[in-house]
Amino acid sequence: MDPLEEYLQKEAQQTAVSTSSPGSLFTKRFHLKLHMQSRAGQKPYSCDVCDASFTLSYVLKIHKRKHTGEKPYSCEMCRSSFRIQPNLNRHMLKHIKEKPFACTTCGAQFLYSSRLKIHLRTHSGEKPFTCDACGSSFTQNAHLKRHMEIHTVEKPYSCKVCNLSFGIKPNLTAHMHVHTASPSYSCQVCGSKFVNNYLLKRHMRSHSGEKPYTCGACGLSFTQNAHLKRHMERHTEDKPVSCKVCRTVFSNKYCLKTHMATHVGEKHYSCETCGSAFSQNSHLKRHLKIHSGEKPYSCQVCGSKFSSNYVLKEHVRTHTGEKPYVCETCGTSFKQNSHLKTHMKRHTKETAFACQVCNSSFTKKTELKKHMHTHKGKPKKKPVISKK
Repeated sequence: MDPLEEYLQKEAQQTAVSTSSPGSLFTKRFHLKLHMQSRAGQKPYSCDVCDASFTLSYVLKIHKRKHTGEKPYSCEMCRSSFRIQPNLNRHMLKHIKEKPFACTTCGAQFLYSSRLKIHLRTHSGEKPFTCDACGSSFTQNAHLKRHMEIHTVEKPYSCKVCNLSFGIKPNLTAHMHVHTASPSYSCQVCGSKFVNNYLLKRHMRSHSGEKPYTCGACGLSFTQNAHLKRHMERHTEDKPVSCKVCRTVFSNKYCLKTHMATHVGEKHYSCETCGSAFSQNSHLKRHLKIHSGEKPYSCQVCGSKFSSNYVLKEHVRTHTGEKPYVCETCGTSFKQNSHLKTHMKRHTKETAFACQVCNSSFTKKTELKKHMHTHKGKPKKKPVISKK
């Protein structure tokens, strides 16, 4: 039952009775009728916009405010508006400095008992919301819903700014803050700004070195849970989806979709300074540091500074000699994964870069550029159009 409908039904019924046994008594005929409809699963009032059905006519009326945007209940202190009175009542507590619900473990205080209940799970480790598809558990139902998007192939909610798609509307709403909210949370170390405190806290780990997410298989630690999940795919032998262009395999369709943007040329993320476009938002963020000149990551050996932690790690390997990427065919090791991928093309005889003049193929783009010098002054071959 919709939480709104459940609340209003409780308001309408003046006598609390058990509906699990026959012979329940009501003070009014209307309450008996409402009870019988609930038992029979009848919802005679339907929304003509989204086809949602309700037991009560005035529940339908309030539901329609979702579509019309009507919010008749306003806060006199900050002018926030709400669809129903209970939401306004809860909101008013924010203007009261007192937080009556306190955690007995760490002393954290909350306005609502429901928030305290969720917080207590961080101490107990309880995760009551479980994904039926993969078994992952979560402390909040909202986190489970956000996770379910991974398993949802259909993503009907699209961002009009960057064209990213989402499986559920709340995720799109949360994403829109990236475009609309002003970055009011600043890092005191490097000055980077963020739209919310969560992103700032996550960023601070890049300075503190904190890595709270640890892989149970190999012991590697990560600053973000998403990075740990992506890492765990390496320990999973089953990789059901593969790229039809370059045959790279992935553990899920989401990773494949992100990868496919490198082939089809989709670059939704553009730099406002120089116009460069990127297929992933993380690549744009890395690029923006070129313009800002920000290099917060320093090498402790030689003092060289870098714009990202990833580039710093690659640099450190020049001092340690570490080559973690090993070719399974010939045993050759490499400092960077991209070097291994280029090397592997020699074994598979894959030639991804073709000359448009003589159709010669090469495994590296640099080899193609070097080859093109031999054709200087020669016209490119015209494409042959077959006649039907």
